[in-house]
Amino acid sequence: MCLFALAGLLAFLLRFDFIIPRQDHEHLIWGLGTWIVCKTIVFQIFSLTRGLWRYVSLTDLFKICVANVTASAVSTAFLLAFGPAGFPRSVYVLDLIFSFLAITGVRVASRIIMESISTGKQTLGERTAIYGTERAGVMLLRGLKEDPNLNFTVCGFLDDNFENRGRLVHGIPVLGPGAELTAIATKYAIQQVLIAVPSACGPQLTQILNWCHEANVKCKIVPSLPEVLASNAQGPKIRDIRLEDLLGRVPVLIDNTEARKKISGQVVMVTGAGGSIGSELCRQIASMDPEALVLFDIAETPLYQIDYEIKTKYRNLRVIPEIGSVQSLLRLREVMGRHSPIAVYHAAAFKHVTMMEHNIFEAIENNILGTYNVMSAAKEAGVRDFVLISTDKAVRPSSVMGVSKRVAEMMCLSMNSPDTKCVSVRFGNVLGSNGSVIPLFTQQIASGGPVTVTHADVERYFMTIPEAVHLVLQASTMGNGGEIFVLDMGEPVKIVDLAHNLILLSGLRPGVDIEIKFVGLHPGEKLREELKTFEESTLPTSNQKIRVFFNNHASELRIREQIERFRTLCRDRDSRQLMFQLKELVPDYNPSTTFLRECMYVTDKAYIMASSK
Repeated sequence: MCLFALAGLLAFLLRFDFIIPRQDHEHLIWGLGTWIVCKTIVFQIFSLTRGLWRYVSLTDLFKICVANVTASAVSTAFLLAFGPAGFPRSVYVLDLIFSFLAITGVRVASRIIMESISTGKQTLGERTAIYGTERAGVMLLRGLKEDPNLNFTVCGFLDDNFENRGRLVHGIPVLGPGAELTAIATKYAIQQVLIAVPSACGPQLTQILNWCHEANVKCKIVPSLPEVLASNAQGPKIRDIRLEDLLGRVPVLIDNTEARKKISGQVVMVTGAGGSIGSELCRQIASMDPEALVLFDIAETPLYQIDYEIKTKYRNLRVIPEIGSVQSLLRLREVMGRHSPIAVYHAAAFKHVTMMEHNIFEAIENNILGTYNVMSAAKEAGVRDFVLISTDKAVRPSSVMGVSKRVAEMMCLSMNSPDTKCVSVRFGNVLGSNGSVIPLFTQQIASGGPVTVTHADVERYFMTIPEAVHLVLQASTMGNGGEIFVLDMGEPVKIVDLAHNLILLSGLRPGVDIEIKFVGLHPGEKLREELKTFEESTLPTSNQKIRVFFNNHASELRIREQIERFRTLCRDRDSRQLMFQLKELVPDYNPSTTFLRECMYVTDKAYIMASSK
């Protein structure tokens, strides 16, 4: 109100050369009273009295301009209708100009003063360059200036647009493109680069990381806005570059509202609860307010760890750890009969491809017979939803692990019923899981190399553990049972690129500090994985990122007969007949040479024993 009065007074003073005639004093009184009342009301309507001046922006300035014009129009109309005659017309325009300058001036001045105070409080931090001059880079600069506790001294921007070299962004110069980072870092003593390019793809981030290594400067990244919102971050969230950033894969976030509705207030059971997928399933299910969560695993230590974690975080949730093997039907019946779960998520399985090639019978007993036990016990206990965790290695399998999961899928489809809805969830490699190649690469890098890659052309699909669990939970709410759900995982990633990126993230140079060595494909491995067979038909779902496959499957009676056959073959340790049995069930199964040698050994042993008799 004081500024409105001051603007009106200045308008009259300027109109009359700073000496207001006596006959115009009445006009001044009418004008000041009208402007103060009208503008105060209009500014209240536009909510301009509640803004924080230190954060004024161009949007606020535009709003102030519109409010001033509106208030001036209203007050002018009032003065023309009810004010004294002979009101100086030029004063209307002068008042509008002075009022806008006064209102915006105090706000801008307040912001400048506050930012200057914050800048003065900042200690001399690491000399930093911001990569990117678009909106994300400018917002990062503002955030760094406003927070005196952040240990960064911004020396300049990096921008690959050569036309921007030498230009100023909020007073900070654009030093040049990323390709010249080595020279720029030397000239300006840059110690760190903050990447503020949310649209940067994997190869672009990899190139920037390479430039940072060549210039011997540290490198961090500012996450995209969706990631900041998902993590509830406050202020400029700066983090290290992660592997998923370099893979160029945008994580798929799935709405689990329907899953929450089905799980809330119910008893849910997770097998393999101590594993990487199983433990994340437990975490997300626990957040959906179930009545009770049953944790089932044969491994004592991982089960204890996830049990302690869930109980510590969700103190009101009834968490029930149960030790047991999926190979024990008696134990499964006991646990499900005692707790009566409404849904079972079956994550327990042997997943290491190479190890299962050398432990054939154990793979069959756990992945096939064990899965059959879990499904049988679930149906007997009246479980409503059964979800099988499968793998892309089940498609045209070349390994015992892959074909065992394919048979498990077939069982899941065959045993679907109106009372127990059975679905399978198929996905690729999971970043950070126990069976992933990443822990091996990390260990090899820590020991100085070499990093062993099987083949230069080997490719795999990758997804994050939260994505995999999102899909599993979503699958339990979709379809009518008897389906295989697959997440759209984008393009496959070359393992050699994965190894290269991991070395970079470790602060080392591939081929210089750490050697990448090709050792040949392991038994049961393929160059490229697939997501569907030729026989499977693809149908859309309510979520564009999820596909559903339908396939012809055997009857439940035939599956039961095959299960009894598998039990007999495992008991007799007859690998040759076991291979024929798997081929009969999965015609596109291509056994590895390791499995074939085992079959030849059994045949030769039988022949020698027969000859000796």
